[in-house]
Amino acid sequence: MTSSTSPRPKMPREQRLILLIAILASFVAFLDGSVITVALPKISAELGGGLSVQQWVVDAYLITLGSLILLAGSLSDVFGRVVILRTGLIGFGVSSVLIALAPTAELLIVLRGVQGVAGALLVPSSLALIISTFRGAAQSKAIGTWTAWTSASFLAGPLIGGLFVDYLSWRLVFAINILPIIVTVVLLAMVKHKDVRADGVRLDVTGAILGVLGLGGPVFALIEQGNLGWGDPRIFLPFGLGLLSFAAFIWWESRVAAPMLPLGIFRNRNFAWGNIATLFIYAALSIGGFIVVIFLQQVAGYPATIAALAFLPVSLGNVFLSGLFGTLSGRFGPRLFMTAGPIIAGVGYLLFLTMGEKVDYWWNVLPGVLVFALGISITVAPLTSAILGSIPPQQAGIGSATNNAVARVAGLVAVAMIGVIVAGQLDVESYHRVLLVTAVLLFAGGIVSFIGIRNNTVADSELTSQRDTQA
Repeated sequence: MTSSTSPRPKMPREQRLILLIAILASFVAFLDGSVITVALPKISAELGGGLSVQQWVVDAYLITLGSLILLAGSLSDVFGRVVILRTGLIGFGVSSVLIALAPTAELLIVLRGVQGVAGALLVPSSLALIISTFRGAAQSKAIGTWTAWTSASFLAGPLIGGLFVDYLSWRLVFAINILPIIVTVVLLAMVKHKDVRADGVRLDVTGAILGVLGLGGPVFALIEQGNLGWGDPRIFLPFGLGLLSFAAFIWWESRVAAPMLPLGIFRNRNFAWGNIATLFIYAALSIGGFIVVIFLQQVAGYPATIAALAFLPVSLGNVFLSGLFGTLSGRFGPRLFMTAGPIIAGVGYLLFLTMGEKVDYWWNVLPGVLVFALGISITVAPLTSAILGSIPPQQAGIGSATNNAVARVAGLVAVAMIGVIVAGQLDVESYHRVLLVTAVLLFAGGIVSFIGIRNNTVADSELTSQRDTQA
């Protein structure tokens, strides 16, 4: 007598290898993001500078990362995704070692910008490998798995980084990247993935330059206005020129034959609205994660290790729940999850308002962390699946790059805005203002998702594909 339920088919070896490479490559970039916040107070204490130096250490990386992610999509079309991924990994490793040896804050900030160039080659290329290798329900599940395991970087990073900062040196946190980079480069040599190179693709160098200027000028002004004031020409001139450059970037992308950002991709409803939701959600994640860890160390007096581990339940939630919600999103559609998840996460940040100069972790921190962990676990995999699953495979590279650019630019601007919101020294009152802004951004992400996202489940996609074939 045979069983009525057939076993699930095993993932082919090549798909397993591609998924592992994508996870490890993204792990490197995300690990750096989770480690750096823990090290910021010690970096500024040793190399000099206050909040503005801490902001620059984060934003120097995000400026080049956010500006060049789109160009990286074109580079992968010209040279192949595997080649670009390998180049990014090597560049990231070399720059990490140089940052660990930097003698001054200025050089460290410059090297962080170089590291951002290498980082721009990693995440979109790794996600593009998944999108071009998996389709349908398997794609949603693969993205959920990718989200879960890359979230482990936010678990391992703060733990290892905090221990290094407290007991060894903040410089060693940048050496954490080396081992996963070496493993990923070896796996890339084993993969048999066909690295397709598009014909006739040209690099949009003008667009890249305008993008860097359009982001760099306003970010510089937002960070330094606290030191110089808005009336200083060193502030209002970069700010104005940056806005003009960004406007010129949009104009150029609408006219150039081979744009770095093909604006037509935003005609896809879920892609367009999903990226708007990404803008709000990832701005909240960047500003919230930055300010809580800094506050716990500089105001509440927590050691770096303990401050970093405050968000451990968030990492655990992502590891164990993202795959589940990615699968459910593929079955029922992403709208419900993208609406409820950010709102629940925002409630978590409102619970942090109980924190004062004296912080009891169990009563003032943990409840908010648990609620936020649930909300963000519900959100991330469905958000990624809704955006990247809505575009055809041949646009996987630029779609992934665009979504990552939106996320990084959101974080870039949000971190730069912290100085404006704090308006002076970080204390309990200014900290609470940042928490409220974080919660409002998360609520906005949920509302935008409810308004704009439409469910396009696997069954719907297959039906549409059949109709297209018959036509």
